[in-house]
Amino acid sequence: MKNQSIGVFRNYRLGAGLLLALGVVACTEKATTPPTTAPPTTPVAPVVNEEAKNYADYTNLVWSDEFNGSSLDQTKWGYDLGGNGWGNNELQNYTNSNDNSFVNGGNLTIQARRQQSGSNAYTSARLLTKGKQTFVYGRIDTRAKIPKGKGVWPAIWMLGADIDQNNWPKCGEIDIMELRGSRPKELLPTMHFADGAGARRLKGTTNTVAVDLSEDYHIYSVVRSKDQIRMFLDGQLYYTFGTADTAGASYPFNNPFFMILNVAVGGDFDGNPDASTVFPQQMQVDYVRYYQYK
Repeated sequence: MKNQSIGVFRNYRLGAGLLLALGVVACTEKATTPPTTAPPTTPVAPVVNEEAKNYADYTNLVWSDEFNGSSLDQTKWGYDLGGNGWGNNELQNYTNSNDNSFVNGGNLTIQARRQQSGSNAYTSARLLTKGKQTFVYGRIDTRAKIPKGKGVWPAIWMLGADIDQNNWPKCGEIDIMELRGSRPKELLPTMHFADGAGARRLKGTTNTVAVDLSEDYHIYSVVRSKDQIRMFLDGQLYYTFGTADTAGASYPFNNPFFMILNVAVGGDFDGNPDASTVFPQQMQVDYVRYYQYK
């Protein structure tokens, strides 16, 4: 009996030692293995001004040109040059001459002239902010007095800033104001974009107004929000475009765009000038202003 007790005691000591050793190992593992925690979720900050708000809510002036100097501010504007028809069989040669664009009396004047320039019978100007200023969400106002006459084609519009990487129409085009000079009471906003195969798609409207738009200054506005674009004439909404209007095609209009101001002559839009068309014809721009809400 005595020897048996010793054996039991030894077995007990052996078992207790084994349990102690396992406990030490377990404690060591717990001490050296750091607890795992899920990485913190980074909230997605909304893009500035992506939410659509009322026209009057855009009160924070971010960028503007008031055209108060004696010459064009070339830190803000550059020139498109040439007379290659511009894809529309247009007749003018765009120049950087003071005959075709100048700043005076608080206005930018873009002037189309009947003037031979190489093989082109007319000259004019096309100014743009490409490489100098781009715009995303917010409201752009252009206060302008536009010309008229058969074959005269004034435009206030925008192109996607990635046009050098994504050729037109993939980059997108926003026509804020186009006017057929022979129909000075018709205002045409149009959106150009590409389908899945890269072919041009467009959607717009013809807005007939009560007055001849060439007789006075008007404010032509675009308000860009995420997935939505709205056009206004003197603060009154006249066109809305959104993602559903692309019918499943790409929607490039959440990207940065640059501004363009020009007066074309002739081509596919209103035909060529006739005997009734008087030259020179001028688009006078009082200001271009870019607002966001606070």
